[in-house]
Amino acid sequence: MPTPLLSTVALVTGASSGIGQATARALAARGATVVLVARRQDRIEVLAKEIAAEGGQAVALAADLTDADAATAVVGTAVDRLGRLDTLVNAAGVMLTGDSIASPLTEWQQMVDINVTGLLYVTKAALPHLVEAAATSPRQVADVVNVSSIAGRWTIPGAAVYNATKFGVTAATEAWRQEYARRNVRFSVVEPGLVETELQSHQQSAVQERMAARFADVEQLHPGDIAEAVEYIVTSPRRRAVAEIVIRPTDQV
Repeated sequence: MPTPLLSTVALVTGASSGIGQATARALAARGATVVLVARRQDRIEVLAKEIAAEGGQAVALAADLTDADAATAVVGTAVDRLGRLDTLVNAAGVMLTGDSIASPLTEWQQMVDINVTGLLYVTKAALPHLVEAAATSPRQVADVVNVSSIAGRWTIPGAAVYNATKFGVTAATEAWRQEYARRNVRFSVVEPGLVETELQSHQQSAVQERMAARFADVEQLHPGDIAEAVEYIVTSPRRRAVAEIVIRPTDQV
């Protein structure tokens, strides 16, 4: 397989499972040294070993990205150890939907903390390094890919706060794209529909049952489908910026 990301460093959040894990594998296969970031140290250490066994390079750095100091430190550690940062993929996220009266306020706060605040902390810390990489690397470009959701474009009953977080990610990504376009830091947002990941298992049992019934006849996307979209974005030549990709199951209405 061609290695257009050789000699680059990519930091992937939410790398312990699902889309983040699949994306880390994909970028490593294309030559990037991948920094795996998640709270579950054991999982990302196993993933780092698997990537190494497949001929890639990966470093596991556990962090709670909802803590500003931890988010800043993990980016700093990555750059100190590897010397640069060319790509950031913000894939960490949580979906906790359901009736707004019955939903615990703690779930709303958790979505805001992980889906928005953590993403902001990491992006803020990474930006100076990405600007430097774009200015000094042979590729002359750096990338930020934010994993949002189709819930960042269309509202869903029972998902007001999840919608708010994902609309926020989509909006911020476009604003950053405009801000950094002339500095060759490309900002892209990927908005998946239904994906077969752990995300749904975090829901309350009643919500899981309703979703299972609603989408019983839908062939869900695989995490690798989203990883391929991210791979396409970050391996594109400097002249081509992919601002937004919406990807959903063929039979999801």
